Amino acid sequence: MASSSETHEMTARTRELDLLVVGAGFGGIYAVYRARQMGLTVRAYEKADGVGGTWYYNRYPGARCDVESIDYSYDFSDELQQEWVWTEKYAGQAEILAYAEHVVDRFDLGRDIQLSTLITRLDYDDDRCRWNVETNRGELILARWVLLAPGLLSVPKVPPFPGLDAFRGEWHQTSRWPKEPVDFEGKRVAVIGTGSSGIQTIPVIASEAAHLTVFQRTPNFSIPARNRPLTDEERRRVKATYAERRRYAWRSGGGLPRAPAFESAADLEEDELEHELQSRWDIGGLDFLYQIRDFRTNLESNARIAEFVRRKIREVVDDPTVAEMLTPRGYPFGAKRPCFDTNYWATFNRQNVELVDVNASPIVNFTEHGLRTSDRECEFDIIVFALGFDAYTGAILDIDIHGRDGRSLREYWADGARTYLGASVAGFPNLFLIAGPGRPVNAGLMHHEHAVDWAMGLIEHARQNELVEVEARPEAEDEWDRRIEEAAQLTVYPKVKSWYWGANIDGKPRKFLVLLQGFDVYQEIARQEAEQEYRGFTLRTSANAAVMAGT
Repeated sequence: MASSSETHEMTARTRELDLLVVGAGFGGIYAVYRARQMGLTVRAYEKADGVGGTWYYNRYPGARCDVESIDYSYDFSDELQQEWVWTEKYAGQAEILAYAEHVVDRFDLGRDIQLSTLITRLDYDDDRCRWNVETNRGELILARWVLLAPGLLSVPKVPPFPGLDAFRGEWHQTSRWPKEPVDFEGKRVAVIGTGSSGIQTIPVIASEAAHLTVFQRTPNFSIPARNRPLTDEERRRVKATYAERRRYAWRSGGGLPRAPAFESAADLEEDELEHELQSRWDIGGLDFLYQIRDFRTNLESNARIAEFVRRKIREVVDDPTVAEMLTPRGYPFGAKRPCFDTNYWATFNRQNVELVDVNASPIVNFTEHGLRTSDRECEFDIIVFALGFDAYTGAILDIDIHGRDGRSLREYWADGARTYLGASVAGFPNLFLIAGPGRPVNAGLMHHEHAVDWAMGLIEHARQNELVEVEARPEAEDEWDRRIEEAAQLTVYPKVKSWYWGANIDGKPRKFLVLLQGFDVYQEIARQEAEQEYRGFTLRTSANAAVMAGT
């Protein structure tokens, strides 16, 4: 039996909440705002010492959003979108982080956000229909509802190379960049990885370093961002039409206010297609991506676009051998997430930049002064890892989560993640996922807003109907699994290994993790689920009494 002092200490370290939110990125921030509106007691727990999620950690040189800044913003407050001033077409990390901090301050959300706190364990109490939550600070939180918003891309892939501890120079990960500037001036630098982070940071590092060696495994398709400052006139025009712009975005397949110009490349003669591709290429960024509707489903359309991009690489890169090394082959355009760059390919024309193909010359191990490949030793002062993330599931499975009857989520997902609507997991009542597996490809903050709003709608339904538990049905989860797989098989995505499949992480189950039917289709499915009083869920009025939806 606990002593009175032990009981007092436990009480002092215990907090009771209606809603506990894991993470204070853009999804977690909005969840706190919405919970406040509903009159719920809420608290978000964030492991970093600042808000912003991925934009807090990814502060590497050149870090920039690949969605236009005027669209990569919240829709819930017109006052907010009218007052905030974006400076560039594609905002950099510092500006996006400042925006997140501004939102927290403007709506006084900070008092319900606890920083530097890691949620370590979640245990569902079957008898009391609540979650017992533990932190790395020894706190215990009792929560009726839990919303997981730890980040889609927040767990970096660990450098898999032996001997890294022996290296005496500096080494950094793009996804965990230090707050203090890294000095590349006069240094010999290696960048390992040519995904989105590598493509953004390589040109910046090359402009400062004495010599840069880029280690590439898979060449990537990349589109010039054509980033530039926004003019006052552009900002005025957008602010005057934000409502219409947002309405269009909500109805779109990608959650962005763009419609493909053409249904298929087959609709155009060769010279017409060349003209359209070139005009969009000159604009850059998403305008190039959103020109042909069927490039993800029609291999002929895809091949014509892919060859255009390959030709652009050959036009920019002076050395034909290097150009060929940089040219993506063997997989369709868009099957890996397309990148947007600033002078990426032109960087390889610099005399101080070298490209190494690790397929032909694999990295064997690190040494005291650098690294050893299969055919040579290289000395470096600084090594930068741009290796990507354990996407969709990594941050969720970092938490030790146990649901009904002690079921472990890690064990339940051992053969691949399973959800219903990407929002709920069978056997884990009163638990919601934001930007987790099973949702459409996330392109902006409206995806977060929809996910949070939908979860809050279900919570409100439970409150109004005196429900103590809501839980996805296994058969609904099975059907959602089939929908994801069938939709993926109709596209080019299965033709390449990517993080959409978990293929970038050794030992991770190979299973497609996103719904490819579009944000507009997903919203309609979610709306019908709510209108039909959540037929895909088991609803309970007490721990032992299930209520059939719609009765």
